[in-house]
Amino acid sequence: MVIGVMQASSQREKNALLYEATRDAAAGHEVVNLGVFAGEAVEVGYVETAAAISLMLCAGAIDFAVTGCSSGQGMMLALNSLPGALCGYLPTPQDAYLFGRINGGNAASLPLGLGFGWCGEINLRATLEKLFDGPFGGGYPPEDAARKRRDAGLLKRIRREAVRDWTELAGRLDADLIKRALARENIREYLIERGKDEGIVRLAREI
Repeated sequence: MVIGVMQASSQREKNALLYEATRDAAAGHEVVNLGVFAGEAVEVGYVETAAAISLMLCAGAIDFAVTGCSSGQGMMLALNSLPGALCGYLPTPQDAYLFGRINGGNAASLPLGLGFGWCGEINLRATLEKLFDGPFGGGYPPEDAARKRRDAGLLKRIRREAVRDWTELAGRLDADLIKRALARENIREYLIERGKDEGIVRLAREI
């Protein structure tokens, strides 16, 4: 599994910690740090960041995203409004464990500012450890696992039918949104290099 780490610029100073904690928690998986990096002179909001993550997921450039913003809520809402993402809001290790086992989504949004005081780093690390503590989507608790898997599968099917794909969505959105989402050169280059969806790769090349 390829895990992309990318957060909004409001929390750029947490990027190194978020990447390191994800890499440690997801040992055995490829973890790619996509920024926004500390010291990077760019302003990217949670909507543009979510759009970039959605494009990455839909293109197959990454399989899972670890992300966040000041509260974590905005990023979660933005991702769940876009194609290809099923994002959980994970403020605690319990939320992370249940999201991974029950919902089996492909993106996790963490609060990187709100409540991030004393022991904030410990909670972040513990949350990511529980997120990657076992296979995704197996169901929990064990006696209800079959029903939980069925419900998670139903939710994913509904999302696929309810949300437009990027080739259709791009023509309905302000073109500047995609430009802003892929304005950082490392994001655009990574998407072009690692993306498997020809339509999305072409979209990235043409902006």
